[in-house]
Parts: sequence; structure tokens; C-alpha cells
Amino acid sequence: MKTKKFLSIALFALVFGATSFAQKSVMVGGAAMYPTKNIVENAVNSKDHTTLVAAVKAAGLVETLQSKGPFTVFAPTNAAFDKLPKGTVETLLMPENMKMLQTILTYHVVAGKMNASNIAKAIKMGNGKATLKTVSGGTLTAWMKGKDLYITDENGGKSKVTIADVNQSNGVIHVIDAVVLPKK
Repeated sequence: MKTKKFLSIALFALVFGATSFAQKSVMVGGAAMYPTKNIVENAVNSKDHTTLVAAVKAAGLVETLQSKGPFTVFAPTNAAFDKLPKGTVETLLMPENMKMLQTILTYHVVAGKMNASNIAKAIKMGNGKATLKTVSGGTLTAWMKGKDLYITDENGGKSKVTIADVNQSNGVIHVIDAVVLPKK
């Protein structure tokens, strides 16, 4: 019995120990995202996230997203921002709209590190839906369609997670294909 227990513990340690070592870089926007770098250090290298990085800088959130965290960030791609009505991004980047921009960006952030399996467990426990409280004070609803993870904003807008579990030193990024917006 002791041998069986020891082997179980050893196997558990091997599997989960290997998982922590297996946190290799993930390619996003043509660049490697390293789990040893923070959210901003990685995001600035992604060609698919130049609009998001510009918005984070304009909103004065660089220091926050470089802090210890941990954070779960649902990161819209440039193509996601392009889906917004023409002129929206330019308007949001104006200094007089900083507060609104901060609210929208922090609506994409959940405190704590929630990888896709954590979110899937929460969805299962919630009978098909999980409510995620955002840093801005709003809510996102996570749900699954087949094996795909989606989030819905407070206005009913949907976004699909296209790349999950991009681990960072201060959290995790999930790349999404649409900008989610707080209640109008």
C-alpha cells in the first residue's frame, strides 16, 4: 500500500512538475511570449496587439500591467479593434477620453490568474456559464461552444478566445477576436 501511495505521489509530481517546466513560450502575433516576462514586456512584441499596446500606453496602464498582479487579460487583436465603428479607436486615444479608455481596457482584465482549465471548471460548476468580475467593476460571462471558450460582455457582445493560456510572469493572457465593452 505504501509503495502504491509513493508511486501515485511520484507520478503526480512528475506530471505536474513537468507541466510547470513545460511552460514554454507561445507564439502570438509572430513573436514568442515568454512566461518569464510580464504582460507588457510580451505584448509589445506581438504584431497582432499594436493597437492594444498603444491604448494601454495612452490610458497610463503600463505600470499597472507590469506590476506583480496576477492578472487574467483578455487581449483583443488589432483585427478585433478594427471591428469597432470607424473612428472609435482614434477617439478613445484622445487625452480627453482617457477615463473611458481606462474603463474599457480594465474591463478586459480579471484579478488573479485564471487559465482556460480554471475557467472551464467555473463554467461547469455554473451549469454552462461563469461570471467573471473585471477590474473595472463590470462582469464578463464565460461559456463554451464545443471545445471553444467564449466571453460575452454586458451588452451581449461575444468574443472567442483564439489563443488561450499565454502565461506571463504576472498572470495569463487569452487572445480574443473582438473587443468586449462594459454596459453603456
